[in-house]
Amino acid sequence: MSDFEHRLSHDLEPILQMSDPRSRISAYHDMPYALFWYDPAEEFRLRRQVTMLETRLAQRGKRVLRISLAECLEDAMRSQYPLDEWFAAERDQGVVTMVETVSEVLAGYSPLVDHVAKRMPDDPDPMRDVVFILRTGALFPMYRTFSLLEQLTGRVHVPTVLFYPGHKDGAAGLKFMGVLDAEHNYRPKIF
Repeated sequence: MSDFEHRLSHDLEPILQMSDPRSRISAYHDMPYALFWYDPAEEFRLRRQVTMLETRLAQRGKRVLRISLAECLEDAMRSQYPLDEWFAAERDQGVVTMVETVSEVLAGYSPLVDHVAKRMPDDPDPMRDVVFILRTGALFPMYRTFSLLEQLTGRVHVPTVLFYPGHKDGAAGLKFMGVLDAEHNYRPKIF
């Protein structure tokens, strides 16, 4: 059993199985969410393990909703231009310009937080609903999840886990994709 599999099944899963996991998943009442970090090289293995975790939680009466940040990114980009125009612009203007442009779209023109929030359960029940936010690596290097989590404060009402591809740096620091400088200001609990 790998490190992340152990943390998933022994640290996170027992909390998510609780009748009301909010107090154990976070110390903040307006932030009932946590981060689960894993090595980016383990992406496909993590997806399989999350699917099995989802099944086990469903067997215990939980309703698990998945939110793909890759889909949210695509929706944000399509809200501005068709994807083929984005690809053409990247060829013409270069990767650096496109990273900056997509970053601006996600921060202001079509905020990523709005795309995530509209995918949250319509009638949230914190005793039954659990949300998994996956495909976080799709945002690299355009958008750091620190911003997303801060903006979700007060908009998330059920236990939510953002699966974070990166490396842990100290007790509360995370390096997105194991590449970017560590962000040490995460308030959510890190599993």
